[in-house]
Amino acid sequence: MGTLCVFLSAVLYSIGGLCIKLIPWNGMSINSGRNLISVVVIGCYLLFTRHRPRLNFWVALGAAAVCGTNTLYTLANKLTTAANTIVLQFTAPIFVILLSLLFWRKRPQKLDVAVCIITLAGVVCFFVESLEAGGTLGNVLALISGLTYAVVFLLNDLPDADPISSVFWGDVCSALIGLPFLLRETAFTPTALTSLAVLGVFQVGLAYILLCRGLETTPAVTASLISGIEPVLNPILVAVFYHEMIGPLSLAGAVIVLAAILTYNVLKARQTQPEESKA
Repeated sequence: MGTLCVFLSAVLYSIGGLCIKLIPWNGMSINSGRNLISVVVIGCYLLFTRHRPRLNFWVALGAAAVCGTNTLYTLANKLTTAANTIVLQFTAPIFVILLSLLFWRKRPQKLDVAVCIITLAGVVCFFVESLEAGGTLGNVLALISGLTYAVVFLLNDLPDADPISSVFWGDVCSALIGLPFLLRETAFTPTALTSLAVLGVFQVGLAYILLCRGLETTPAVTASLISGIEPVLNPILVAVFYHEMIGPLSLAGAVIVLAAILTYNVLKARQTQPEESKA
């Protein structure tokens, strides 16, 4: 169930590139608007589950990671291609492994490392042509967002953590820091408003809720690898509806990523079955 929640969250995250491209606003304005909506969605979820948002040092650290991921991802999408943004953000599994090793002394399993390498190879194949066309600043911001996104996957590993509270406060901060930009926007077209609503309700709000639920039972490395579906679906949606075309090498990369994720989950399931039978 946990892996399914992570998978569904990745599918919802994948619509971000397209919706952001469709809104003719500053990146900070888009980020503020979508997070204003997501705060309402997550707030309703907290009210329904009777979960009062907590705030301590570790929750605040997680909130900073969420805010950084939200903001950097949106800005990068406006400064470079959707393909560049997502492929560079998908360095998150590498950062998860490194951070887990440095701070928690967690040695990655051989399967984790192998699938991570294969998945990244597929992602590189998928976007190799696009990486030459993007802006340098956008690429740098997308790469940094890979680091902050890795911390999001590690929220459950932080001492005295409360992931959903980190998400709530992170979205609040994201909404507030971009509010001055949002108030200066004038192009409130039906397409822009619809895209913003989709971003806020599904791509941020519901996606983060599913991710937090999934991370309760899914290891950070596993979750970050399952999210490999996002860098495949994201540019495909942009290509179909925003006419950024995908070449044969990109399609080959998509096959590699999907095959790697499917194989990983099958092998992981086989590993856990003997452990459950012993218990």
